[in-house]
Amino acid sequence: MNLSERDHQLREIMDDPDCDPERLQATLRRFGIVNRLISGWDRIYRTRLRHILAELDRPARVLDLGSGGGDVITRLARLAAQDGLEVRWTGADPDPRAHQAALDRQGPGVTFLQTDTDALIENGDAFDVVISNHVLHHLDDAELLDFTSASRALASTAVFHSDIARGRLAYGLYAVGILPLSPGTFLRTDGLRSIRRSYRKEELSAALGTEWKVSSPAAFRLIAEGVGSA
Repeated sequence: MNLSERDHQLREIMDDPDCDPERLQATLRRFGIVNRLISGWDRIYRTRLRHILAELDRPARVLDLGSGGGDVITRLARLAAQDGLEVRWTGADPDPRAHQAALDRQGPGVTFLQTDTDALIENGDAFDVVISNHVLHHLDDAELLDFTSASRALASTAVFHSDIARGRLAYGLYAVGILPLSPGTFLRTDGLRSIRRSYRKEELSAALGTEWKVSSPAAFRLIAEGVGSA
C-alpha cells in the first residue's frame, strides 16, 4: 500500500447515495464508539474549546458542519453540561440519510438541521465556534477552500476542523483494530479509504494557506484552527 501521496480519487461507499441503507445506518450509529476512541474531541474540548465557551457572558453557540450521525456534538454537549456551561449546539448536514440518523440524538440544547454552509450564510446564521470532524478529506481542492472559508464566515470566534493524519502505522492499526466493530457496516472499508484520502500535516497546511494553523494534537490526528470572521 503506497501512502506517500493522497489518493483523492477514492470514493467512500457511504458517500454513494445508492449504498445499502441498513449498513449505512449501522455505520452512522457506530461512529459514536469509533469517534470516542480515535477522534480526540474530549482532548480538543479540554484544551481548546472549553475556555472559549466559558469566557462568554451568554449561552454559547456551536455549529458542527457535516455532523453525520450527530455523535460528536452530543458528546461535547455532555462534557459542557458537566462543566456547568450553557451551550446551544447545532449539527448541520446536507445528507438526508445522516440527518435522519442524527435526529435520534437530538435533545435539550442540541438541534440538527438538514442544510449546508451556503444556506446557513444566506440565512444570516452566526455562531461563536464552528467545528467539523472527518470532513476535510472528503473534499477536493476547490471544495476544501470553499468549505473552510464558509466555516470562518459562520464563526465569530474560532473554527476547529479535526481530521485523520495519513500514515502507514495509522492504516495498519485501524485495519486490525476496527474488526470487532465492522460487521454489518462500512467502517473498515471506508475508514481505510479515508486514511488513504487524508492529508499529512504539511500537505493540509499548504492547501489551507496562512489563515489556518495546522497541528497534530495526538497520534494520527490533525486539527486546523482558524479565526472566525462573522
